[in-house]
Amino acid sequence: MAGQLKEVRNRIKSVQSTQQITKAMKMVSAAKLRRAQDAIQQMRPYAKKLQEMLSNIVSNTEVEGGNALATERAVEKVLLIVITSDRGLAGAYNANLIKLAKQTIREKYNTQYSKGNVTIWSIGKKGYEHFAKNNYKVSDAHKDIFLNLTFDNVQKASQAAIQAFQNREFDAVEIIYSEFKNAATQRFVAEPFLPIPKAQNAGSANKADFIFDPSKEELIAELMPKILNTQLYKAVLDANASEHGARMTAMDKASENANELLRNLKISYNRARQAAITTELTEIVSGAAALQG
Repeated sequence: MAGQLKEVRNRIKSVQSTQQITKAMKMVSAAKLRRAQDAIQQMRPYAKKLQEMLSNIVSNTEVEGGNALATERAVEKVLLIVITSDRGLAGAYNANLIKLAKQTIREKYNTQYSKGNVTIWSIGKKGYEHFAKNNYKVSDAHKDIFLNLTFDNVQKASQAAIQAFQNREFDAVEIIYSEFKNAATQRFVAEPFLPIPKAQNAGSANKADFIFDPSKEELIAELMPKILNTQLYKAVLDANASEHGARMTAMDKASENANELLRNLKISYNRARQAAITTELTEIVSGAAALQG
């Protein structure tokens, strides 16, 4: 009986220690989430307006060679930029992103994948580790961006993708990431990056009326890469906020589960202790009765 009580006490101490860790991790994630949330909320309206402008320009202008980044061609080689996190303990966050990447390959690029023509650039170590372990064609060139999350570092990845598309190393580029809604909610999306998607109202009577200065060709050639850099940076900021939100939620749930487990363990401990005391009292009473007899 004493051994059983010691075992339950040890389990209670272990759960309490784990709960301290989960509470601390929740607090850290909450602090990081506030900064990440501010960053994406400030960036989102700017990035959205730039994307609308870019889509309208692509849809409503015809420039010789100027729309190279918007020209659709037969898709033989595909690049997926999958943005996961560097660390785990974020619930199903990374698993959902990896699942979406595989689903995208299966549903849209299965033919290209069967020919070995689907390449994955993983931003975040968790995605890279999974795809490398499962024999996907994956690059580690940009997996450490979250170690120093700056616009310049993200821009390097964007420019590399643009250059590869222009060199016809890839015919389509998609970004797979988590769009931040709030601390408890993320939306996992696969978003076309290249060729630049046209506005959905393209071809309608409402054409955007742009006045170009300098020339149309110069302006488009200058604007396109910069706006694409901003789009990828926005996706990375979304993913960063989503990760911290997912981890904060996961640690909060873990702390709640620890409370429930502690409650059950304390009930078990009290029952075992009560049984031990009852047994001892019974033995004492039996011994006293035997002596009197």
